[in-house]
Amino acid sequence: MTTTGTRLDHTGWVKQAEHAELLTEAFFGGGFVPARAGRTFENRNPATGTLLSEVDNCDAADVDAAVRAARAAFESGVWSRAGGQYRRQALLRFADLLEEHAAELAVLDSLDMGKRTVDAYELDLPFSVGLFRYYAEAIDKISGEVAPTPPGSLALVRRAPLGVVGAVIPWNYPVDMLAWKLAPALAAGNCVVLKPAEQSPSSALRIAQLAAEAGLPDGVLNVVPGTGEVTGRALGLHPDVDCLAFTGSTEVGKLFQGYAGNSNMKQVWLECGGKSANLVFADTDDLAQAARTAAFGIFFNQGEVCSGHSRLLVERSIHDEMVKLLVAETENYQPGDPLDPASGMGALVSPEHTSRVMRYVEAGAGSAEVVTGGNRVTVGDSDCYVAPTIFTGVDPDSAIAQEEIFGPVLAVIPFDTEDEAVAIANGTQYGLAASVSTGSLARAHRVADRLVAGTVSVNTVDAFSAWTPFGGVKASGHGRDLSLHALDKYTSLHTTWISL
Repeated sequence: MTTTGTRLDHTGWVKQAEHAELLTEAFFGGGFVPARAGRTFENRNPATGTLLSEVDNCDAADVDAAVRAARAAFESGVWSRAGGQYRRQALLRFADLLEEHAAELAVLDSLDMGKRTVDAYELDLPFSVGLFRYYAEAIDKISGEVAPTPPGSLALVRRAPLGVVGAVIPWNYPVDMLAWKLAPALAAGNCVVLKPAEQSPSSALRIAQLAAEAGLPDGVLNVVPGTGEVTGRALGLHPDVDCLAFTGSTEVGKLFQGYAGNSNMKQVWLECGGKSANLVFADTDDLAQAARTAAFGIFFNQGEVCSGHSRLLVERSIHDEMVKLLVAETENYQPGDPLDPASGMGALVSPEHTSRVMRYVEAGAGSAEVVTGGNRVTVGDSDCYVAPTIFTGVDPDSAIAQEEIFGPVLAVIPFDTEDEAVAIANGTQYGLAASVSTGSLARAHRVADRLVAGTVSVNTVDAFSAWTPFGGVKASGHGRDLSLHALDKYTSLHTTWISL
């Protein structure tokens, strides 16, 4: 078995893909269980168009069974009251197994949703493994409080797990987003029912199997594959789910808020869409480096990134030079076979999503100039590929500058003043991330303070780590993943007041 740290060439990844095991049944109560109604959905490889598997489409009865398994495990105390050291050791064993099976999981994500295997293997998996280790080690570092009270009384405040956590994750980073939700929720002592995106169920089902191998008790981690309309809705409406953590579109995030209101008013934590702005000022020290980071910020992972920097705001005096540098950078992001490390981008997740991206491109071409790209690309038997596309002369109020495209499409907008740049950057419904390139420390602080975004990166793009909170404001959602602050979402404050 190939492990993290061993590089594979194209032939090696093809062989890994040929031996991939695609699991299809739901996992709850410690084992795989077929969907009660027997309904399935197709899981196709967007890079080739081939059918990978027929996956169980769980309905409300399946979700209810998974939630009951999670509730029984939680109430038994086998995980929630087992003690921090027990959970720590179990999660560390789990992380070790994820690392051991990194190549297998990377190729499952690539087959399901089209991303480059090398990116999943060298970036997604190491970060996910590290995240489980981070939260495992954090378990015994979180302590309670003794509140100041009048003489003759003692008030103890402790963090208690919520109970059953529902987690709904997207298809663009299947393993990563799983880790972002599961690691802190499990570390806090909760039991989880996870719904992976219907476009990328394979790695989640395999990871559930690895969790059982690592020794997580039955019912602690449960996975229900299915569609958002059926399975996701059932999880959102379930009256015995205490918390729902979601990453995905703003449109679907609003549905989960409604589900909570129509059921048990469960906590709902949302990380939704984005339209991140990258502001490049004329005093930038290294414009070539700014172009490299700008290209990475929109073309990496085929542009299928919620915090993707799809708007590039450039001071007018350097606009033409920056565009020239950007066009040159697109040579590093030409689409190709996701199993080939030499490919610059992989496939978009589906024919439907590719068509959606192209509709934005075609609409944008009516009012702005396409300086490179703008075309759908066929690789082998699949046309789920889009060339890296750059628009100039973009109206800040146009659809390509306001709406989340979720593809390799960059809108370049010139500005003349700092105030104008900030106003344009803040002029969307989203507030997930933003970036600033400048050689002035004063400007970096000043502009970062004024940008309405959860994370502002300076002289880089989309910076995040296990130690820093990630999340948005406005229509990008609320709550934070990553860092110790993520534990806030999965715990409640429990006060015990003792009269002495």
